[in-house]
Amino acid sequence: MRKETSRGETNFTAMGIPPVLTGLERVLREPDLLARGGRLGLVYNQSSVDTLFSPAAELIDKAFPGRLRVLFGPQHGVAMTEQDNMKETPHTIHPSLGIPVYSLYAEARKPSQDMLGPADTVLVDLQDVGTRVYTFATTVLHLMEVAADAGKAVCVLDRPNPINGRDVEGNLLNPDYSSFVGPYPIPMRHGMTMGELMLLYNDLLQIGCRLTVVPMAGWQRGWYFEETGLPWVLPSPNMPLVETGVVYPGQVILEGTNLSEGRGTTRPFELFGAPYLEPEAVTATMEAGVLEGSILRDTFFRPAFNKWADSVCRGFQIHVTDRRLYRPYRLTLGLLSALLKLYPDDFRWSDPPYEYVYDKLPVDVILGDAAVRTDLEQGRSIADMERQWQTELGEFEEVRSRFLLY
Repeated sequence: MRKETSRGETNFTAMGIPPVLTGLERVLREPDLLARGGRLGLVYNQSSVDTLFSPAAELIDKAFPGRLRVLFGPQHGVAMTEQDNMKETPHTIHPSLGIPVYSLYAEARKPSQDMLGPADTVLVDLQDVGTRVYTFATTVLHLMEVAADAGKAVCVLDRPNPINGRDVEGNLLNPDYSSFVGPYPIPMRHGMTMGELMLLYNDLLQIGCRLTVVPMAGWQRGWYFEETGLPWVLPSPNMPLVETGVVYPGQVILEGTNLSEGRGTTRPFELFGAPYLEPEAVTATMEAGVLEGSILRDTFFRPAFNKWADSVCRGFQIHVTDRRLYRPYRLTLGLLSALLKLYPDDFRWSDPPYEYVYDKLPVDVILGDAAVRTDLEQGRSIADMERQWQTELGEFEEVRSRFLLY
């Protein structure tokens, strides 16, 4: 029997029925969507599952017998065994399907035309996290570039933006800082799904790829992932929870500093700190308003690996109390501003390289513009910096609207 909410809406989650069908679920239910796809390839990893946690590669192979010929994996590998940035993964053979699995995070970080040879259409089923520096989107962009040259088609099986498809935040990337973690001028939090973002890239970068997107059914732009009714499987080793994704658009900036961003703990990006940090002084120095919608809880932790491995760190865990008010980019910029004031001798920006950029500071690559770092170093207020970005952010939202599917 159908259950309804107090507003008369169907409560699918209470019935055990997810209100959202991913692009993967749709092609499994509507195989005619791929009737003209010919031989198939698939870009995926271990988070590419259906609602019963069955893996996409096996599902596609069963639904389209004999048509799945080649597989591809993004950063961290199909099996997500590699933790760190710039840790490349090898090519291999799928253990049960017996077909090639090519790494798209090795060598040139894009497929060769020979790798695409066995397929006419390459399917993409990747769970993105709605943040510019998350490399999966750039991997698909490079796939489209090669596919366009090779005369191959790309079909994105869309999945939700887990931190909603409404909110955008941050400065637009300066084209001079284009990289694998930012190929085009979009903000850190872009509010688009993978399919929408590829439509934007294909058009604005004039790639010319034969691109199609299989949209989700039932997704609403304002939803966070928990509201979809879909199962969450970590899309990369340090993205274990939806809560991780919520803080990530800000906390990823810490990868460009000597603070631990929580790698080597059970709550990466939510936990952060360093041995020299004094929590009370930090919160007392942070600009008013940057903590809106969140609480920083003082804590100790000892990373098992990565920065400050086996050292006791003082720091915080971010607890997001109101996602409607919380702005992750704002909070982390406010944190960095305080650290620059408090610890001129201890706090440092990391040295290159970062994601194969050897001639720029990692933090500048992550922020997408050295001017943001310079503003922080000069003590400019976060509120003033955000006001400066509003015009370009509004222009981005106007352009973005042409590619929204939901």
